Amino acid sequence: MIAALMNRFRAGLLAIPLVMAGGALAHEGHDHAAERRPAPSATLAPRLEARSGPIELVALRQSGELLIYLDRFTSNEPIAGAQVTVETPDGPKEATLKDGVYRLAAPWKESAFDLIFTVDGTTTEVLSGTLKLDVAVAAKPSTVGSMSSAVAQDRNGRVRTDGTWLLLPLAFAAGAIASLLVGRRSKRSLLLLLAALITLASRAGFAHEGEEHEPPRLAAPVTSDSAQRLSDGALFVPKPVQRLLAIRTLVTEVSAHRKTLELPGRIIPDPNASGFVQASVSGRLTAPKDGFPRLGTVVKAGDVLAFVTPPFQAIDVSDMRQKQGELDQQIGILEKRVARYEGLAKLGAVPKVSLDEAVLELSGLEERRAQLDKVRAESEQLIAPVSGIIASANAVAGQIAETNAIVFQIIDPARLWIEALTFNLIPDAQPATARTAEGTTLALSFQGAGLTDRSQAIPVHFAIQGSPKGLRVGQLVTVLATTGEDVRGLAIPRKCVLRSANGQTIVFEHTAAERFEPRMVRVEPLDADRVIVLDGLPAGARVVAQGAELLNQIR
Repeated sequence: MIAALMNRFRAGLLAIPLVMAGGALAHEGHDHAAERRPAPSATLAPRLEARSGPIELVALRQSGELLIYLDRFTSNEPIAGAQVTVETPDGPKEATLKDGVYRLAAPWKESAFDLIFTVDGTTTEVLSGTLKLDVAVAAKPSTVGSMSSAVAQDRNGRVRTDGTWLLLPLAFAAGAIASLLVGRRSKRSLLLLLAALITLASRAGFAHEGEEHEPPRLAAPVTSDSAQRLSDGALFVPKPVQRLLAIRTLVTEVSAHRKTLELPGRIIPDPNASGFVQASVSGRLTAPKDGFPRLGTVVKAGDVLAFVTPPFQAIDVSDMRQKQGELDQQIGILEKRVARYEGLAKLGAVPKVSLDEAVLELSGLEERRAQLDKVRAESEQLIAPVSGIIASANAVAGQIAETNAIVFQIIDPARLWIEALTFNLIPDAQPATARTAEGTTLALSFQGAGLTDRSQAIPVHFAIQGSPKGLRVGQLVTVLATTGEDVRGLAIPRKCVLRSANGQTIVFEHTAAERFEPRMVRVEPLDADRVIVLDGLPAGARVVAQGAELLNQIR
């Protein structure tokens, strides 16, 4: 008898794990604590966000005062000069503008209350929202997958059970009955009882069938009112910080644009408004009365810039002296002949023709003699061929100027060209722009393309429209020439596009009033100021157009 009771007791104990397994399956992988969204830290000021039409509003409660930030939704530009009336628990109150922020006393002590904002400006907009003043503490995650999961705490901290432990007496009784039936050798009853136990365990195991056990993805919590990069990569930037960084946005729009080629180029002078000053003979440089012109000096066509005195070697001087002696001798003989012919011509002994011939021969010799003296004393004048400024000067007093050396270069800064190299033919009538390393944009007009290759590329000339300052001849630029092909995409300024820490091309999207998210994009150049987004950004998104570099430095 005692042995039979012991067998039934063992059978009851063996049934307990089967039922408990079903209870454990009821909560396996299910974290109730994860369903509760973690609340912000107590250092985050209570706030509300609202939007109506073109206005975006953020209200903060700090030190018993309600701070209201009004911005334009599309550009994030602060709105000043509007009249803001707030429906508060104490009735309608009008906010006052101070330092670009609308302020209102907020002595309310309720945990949450609704506010209605009426903004009167160019248009009248009504915005509403709920301001919650109580700050909850995020619950700690519970342990899952152990026997202790049957006991947990609710949101008020009270101990709660999931009902698994209530099956213990039933399991023990079922095991005893099974042992009794086995003792009677009733196989059919034993099978029915085992099927019932398995069904009971299965129902306990699928007690939460149909409920999503995977915890929802939660937004990264904000811990304070300072600008910070959240764990999901997004940026929390409070409105005061946005005002300090002057963050501005624009709304993207899909449109058709001409495809652009990006070409390397450099600035060259206009060949019709520039010139070189070179010596025709080799000689020593001497300065004019006012000295050599300095770099940047404005000159006019015909101005004398320098003198070149040809040097004479010893043999040249000897030959010149010999020629001078011969000329002097011939001049002396002719002078005596002319004097004798003059006396005889008066007497009629010599014809007048002989006298005239002797006079002409004498004047020719005297002119040749004078030219020899002039060659030794006179210097060549270096004259400016065009009007402009001195771009380069290589003149030093006493310097020997060679015939192929450039002494001065004169250019007109208002007439400059750009020479670019391309591997594809560019349509003549298509507009083009250029961008300098400093970010200056230049409008260009096509002038012509070469028919011979230079380094397997085609040289193309563009004229710079207008007279931008700060350009230098030889300065490298990037030319963006449009082609005849069309491409559709989002045109945004180049300063919107940044490089992330891993080298990816990103832009910042303004997804909420105080939230910015980086978006990986694929872009192509459009012109000197804009790029076209081909992928990674939807139409109608608010993209940061000013201050993106500062946002990218937030950690």
